[in-house]
Amino acid sequence: MEHHPAAWLTEAATAAQQQGSGNLLRIVLVVMILGCALTAWFLLRGYKRKDD
Repeated sequence: MEHHPAAWLTEAATAAQQQGSGNLLRIVLVVMILGCALTAWFLLRGYKRKDD
């Protein structure tokens, strides 16, 4: 079996097809968006002023 420098690319493409729908990526994106929203809420709630 000969070693070809670009063989890893075809192996990666084959593995990507077998991976499926990418549930891990979806979970990471949802957690990241929720984390950003909660961080923004936490930081911005301190700017609310009550002018009485």
